[in-house]
Amino acid sequence: MLIYAAISGHGYGHGSRSGTILLALAQRQPGWRLVLSTSLPAVFLRTVFGVVPFELRPCSWDVGVVQADALGADPAATHLALNDLERRLPDQIAEEARWLKAQGGPVLLLGDVPPALARLAQAGGWPLIWVGNFGWDAIYEPMGGPFLAWAERCRALYRTGQGLIHCPFSMPMDWGLPEIRVGLTVAPPRERAEVLRQQLELPERGRCVLVSFGGLGFELGEEPFRRWPELVFVSTDPSAAGAANVRLLPKGLRLLEFMPLVERLITKPGYSSFCEALAHDVGIHLVHREGFAEAPVLEEALRRHGRHRLLSQEQLRCGDWQLDQPLLAAAVGPLALDGAEKAAGWLEQQALAYC
Repeated sequence: MLIYAAISGHGYGHGSRSGTILLALAQRQPGWRLVLSTSLPAVFLRTVFGVVPFELRPCSWDVGVVQADALGADPAATHLALNDLERRLPDQIAEEARWLKAQGGPVLLLGDVPPALARLAQAGGWPLIWVGNFGWDAIYEPMGGPFLAWAERCRALYRTGQGLIHCPFSMPMDWGLPEIRVGLTVAPPRERAEVLRQQLELPERGRCVLVSFGGLGFELGEEPFRRWPELVFVSTDPSAAGAANVRLLPKGLRLLEFMPLVERLITKPGYSSFCEALAHDVGIHLVHREGFAEAPVLEEALRRHGRHRLLSQEQLRCGDWQLDQPLLAAAVGPLALDGAEKAAGWLEQQALAYC
């Protein structure tokens, strides 16, 4: 069985989520081939998959929303990029269809969540399962103007799939497909927490804070960290490296490895970082994000399911991070932790049924 996973290059969260599910699938079916078709960097994918083998097809399947930085969107650049991708897709679809047919065995397509994958499915008659907490139809529609036509085009393509792994923190995905709803999709840590604590000379968990803003990053400099001398920060921000209380995230390690070592996480709205933090009962200091329709949905989900505090972008920049304030309790309670295993089991059933 060949699982061909087309993963959005919009952000690392898509790769982390799909990777978590595929890692769980590899535990169940170690002989199945995992092929990743994505524009995400190979070094990042190797960090996600560890020793689990995969093949990489470097393809760009969607645009998502072009980001000015980790907290801002650029609609004009997004529209230009969508039109450019549309011109390039036919050749890519034809090439990937030829390659898949040449493999000579059963194929299942997994999409997180590039709608153009439906056109590849149609080209080869392959079954297609979506995985996500939103589709680009739900993102483009609120952007209005020329994005309304793109939203309708995406929705029509999503509806041609055979099923949906419906992840938490979701926006409407009214595609009329059979679906399974799952809990938090989280992989187990690969590193021993105590070894990492000693390597980075970290204090007890209550004095440690993780700071990350995804693949694009967000430069804060050293001064905001110096406002909190009694705390130690593990950060992905090289501009903060000179602060005595900052430890840079070591290369090749996932943020996930540090969740058992920290009490709080400062971050933007993001699906995978939410899953990992909530699974380890890490409080989230969430920075408000504009111009992306998923952000308020994630913010509301955090209020419902996780300990939290909410920050403005100005508070982030000046270091007013409220780390001396108690975390606000979840309004509803925690989510199930078995999302990856549940998704992998359902994906296995679909592959065997359709192929």
